[in-house]
Amino acid sequence: MNTANKTKLLMKIVIGAAWIDGIIHQEERDYLKKMATETELINDPEIKSLLSEIKPISINQCYEWLELYLGKNHSKKDYQKLLESISGLVYSDGDIDIEEAKLLHYLQDLDPQNQTPQSIFKSLLGSVKKMYTQAVNS
Repeated sequence: MNTANKTKLLMKIVIGAAWIDGIIHQEERDYLKKMATETELINDPEIKSLLSEIKPISINQCYEWLELYLGKNHSKKDYQKLLESISGLVYSDGDIDIEEAKLLHYLQDLDPQNQTPQSIFKSLLGSVKKMYTQAVNS
């Protein structure tokens, strides 16, 4: 994945993270707008549409984008950028919702510095099983 696509996907993940508690707060809106401007994605049609808040982004979609961004063998640099971006958003409104805390915990489990490839695979598999179980029970 090239840098431009990776940056756009990161932006989509952060927008998805803003929706993870069901509502986008004003501080989160401001953070997203600033990030979109800094990454020069503010005028990208897809990002504009996601920022318009017309259609909420599901938790599952956010996690799917996250896994696509990180791939099977993610680098520490990609992981750090993702963690910094999501943390900045989550802490922007001064209130951490349960779903936001779950997302941050999930990200901590994916830190490449703390895991072997086998443990990353097990973690992702466990997450997929959990999401599947939640979808079936809904």
